[in-house]
Amino acid sequence: MYNAKAYSAASATSPLARTTIPRRDPTERDVQIEILFCGICHSDVHQVRNEWSGVMPTVYPIVPGHEIVGRVTKVGAAVTKHKPGDLAGVGCMVDSDGTCPECKAGLEQYCPNLTLTFNSPDRHLGGVTYGGYSDSIVVDERFVLRIPSKLNPAGTAPLLCAGITTYSPMRHWGVTKGKKVGVVGLGGLGHMGVKLAHAFGAHTVVFTTSPKKKEDALRLGADEVVVSRNADEMQKHAGSFDFILDTVSAEHDINAYLNLLRRDGNITLVGAPPKPLAVSAFGLIMRRRSLSGSNIGGVAETQEMLDFCGAHNITADAEVIPIQKVNEAYERLLSSNVKYRFSIDMASLKSE
Repeated sequence: MYNAKAYSAASATSPLARTTIPRRDPTERDVQIEILFCGICHSDVHQVRNEWSGVMPTVYPIVPGHEIVGRVTKVGAAVTKHKPGDLAGVGCMVDSDGTCPECKAGLEQYCPNLTLTFNSPDRHLGGVTYGGYSDSIVVDERFVLRIPSKLNPAGTAPLLCAGITTYSPMRHWGVTKGKKVGVVGLGGLGHMGVKLAHAFGAHTVVFTTSPKKKEDALRLGADEVVVSRNADEMQKHAGSFDFILDTVSAEHDINAYLNLLRRDGNITLVGAPPKPLAVSAFGLIMRRRSLSGSNIGGVAETQEMLDFCGAHNITADAEVIPIQKVNEAYERLLSSNVKYRFSIDMASLKSE
């Protein structure tokens, strides 16, 4: 065991502050990584402030962060996929049982015994796992990903959550060239959805409540932008979409988007509104439409996403900050004052 520098929160109302945490020494199947960049995800804020207490109660102190890009510094004797000096990534999960039907299907994200990157029971050291707001991490080789060398590491870090969260449902529902795809919301998830749908060759339409976002949506790859408060603009697209990705976490009228789907069209939720959405049964029944949800992707699919992004030169639009500004970044994230993700430069942690 060794000590690593990190930033943690001591309670739901405490700011994140400098601390030291234990990390295990690498076992024969482990990879030790010096963390270069860690993205800030909205779920970091939720868990730091214990806002998911009914589902995932927070154990303090908490070290968040599950969008990690770093350099391999040490590997165990049985490791075959990584070597010191490699650029590597770690996403939302660091272990699973490997034996359940989900794991055997390459869907580790749905494993009933999944170990998340932070705030999950740590079977090695006890307590809970600590995430990427740290200078290093040790992870089982199975959950360490290869990062394409041509991609900017600061913009690549958010791909480990925002990227795979939007990529996985598009792959599952067959988004390809010739399909018409909608993306609801243009934030951290939505901007990645636009980039990926465009790269898949789909006709991509962004739905936003803000006319000011039109120019940016087109820059990111949208073919059209619809202001969702404009009923006439919405009606023009009625019954025409193959797939809609809904990234909005605020309360909104899901039926307005169900009515835009063609026969057998699907809308997938990746945003998580705090209250249940009212769904019209007839909106689904009349054209055999479907409504579903999706949660990141398995290890193999996440690697596929990274390779796809490497081939198409796709990264997140990220504002790089020092770790010392993380509390300010949380407040800015809550007020949507970022385009479109924050990425923490962990070199700033060395100066403390």
